[in-house]
Amino acid sequence: MTRPKTCLTAAIRIDRFPPLACSRSTPAAILQACSRAALRLGVLVSLLLHQPVTAIDALPTALTAQPGNGARGSALVRNREGGHCILCHGLPDLPDRETGNIGPPLAGVGARLSAAQLRLRVVDNAALNPTTVMPSYHRTTGLQRVGAAYAGKPVLTAQEVEDVVAYLLSLK
Repeated sequence: MTRPKTCLTAAIRIDRFPPLACSRSTPAAILQACSRAALRLGVLVSLLLHQPVTAIDALPTALTAQPGNGARGSALVRNREGGHCILCHGLPDLPDRETGNIGPPLAGVGARLSAAQLRLRVVDNAALNPTTVMPSYHRTTGLQRVGAAYAGKPVLTAQEVEDVVAYLLSLK
């Protein structure tokens, strides 16, 4: 006698996910919200079909029509009062004592990640890792523990994000 196959189903409580961006959000926030919505749908379909979940890990559309400038991006990454990147990340041409070690070193990041992947990590790394300590540099909604100077506005402008991405791509 053969036993019937059983199928375990999983219930997803949609109300436990954070809300999507509101209608007054920036284009980057709307793209990020759409990415999260697609990921939610992917999780639901994957559970129902018993397939692995494929996460969205890139923001393919540039935030500006003007291409990023690597020299300006380098200045932003190195600025302790602006981009703040060197507070957490090591850079290949700076001594360790001048940079942080909370985040991964940025040496070779341009060879490991595409422009679209780097863009998403700069715009909103929490879309990939909700427990990250890296701030969202271009998202303005749904944030917690935001300094008064940054409340309601992005840390980096859209052009500054593209400049940082251009610089990070040069780190091969």
